[in-house]
Amino acid sequence: MTVATPSLSASRRIAGAHDIASQAAFAVQRKAFRALHERGCFVIPNPWDVGSARYLQHLGFPALATTSAGFAFSQGLPDSGDDAVISRDRTLGYISSITAAVDLPVSADFLSAYGRQPEDVAESVTRCVTTGVAGLSIEDATGDLASPMYELSVAVENVGAARRAIDRSGEDVLLTARAECYHVGHPDPFRESVRRLQAYAAAGADVLFAAGPRTPTEIKALVEAVARNRSTCSWSGTLV
Repeated sequence: MTVATPSLSASRRIAGAHDIASQAAFAVQRKAFRALHERGCFVIPNPWDVGSARYLQHLGFPALATTSAGFAFSQGLPDSGDDAVISRDRTLGYISSITAAVDLPVSADFLSAYGRQPEDVAESVTRCVTTGVAGLSIEDATGDLASPMYELSVAVENVGAARRAIDRSGEDVLLTARAECYHVGHPDPFRESVRRLQAYAAAGADVLFAAGPRTPTEIKALVEAVARNRSTCSWSGTLV
């Protein structure tokens, strides 16, 4: 008895069909993710692995967001954007595993996009888009205790580089810009968050995220201060 094996060209056609189907699914998820932001508030939990992602989908959440801290802690490592601690490739592999595991929009917690120069940020964001994410966030924290936040002009350049990288991809991926003022202990986190988020909106961010405020009054004030620019996210911690 002989067994026919697929030719190389046939295998490539099958792979191509799978890729086309995946890209179509990602396009639907990206459209749904944008619609969620346009409608108003929603809860987006943070899976740290494939199992938690599938469980959270089973619970009925409309979208998921990866978590740099959750992934790092699950590996016995500190939360860090340092390539020597958790490499960019390792982070991208984690993000890809989540987008492949669920049928929901996924937003990537992409730290500071593994780059201190705009061109490095753009390269990282380009690669992140190819994982199938519906959104991604970049932050303005440096990880350096002596200088915990990028200068505003540098942070704005990085947001602009991320915006241009997404636009060049042709994919409808939402860009979230994060102000880490509360997390790094800035002496006036409210005012500095507003200043930075307004600048990030002007640089092309779709969504503005002030991480860390804890009172409803402060969250409301932050939203009102920047909501005229873009959709605004503000919450106090990771949901797991």
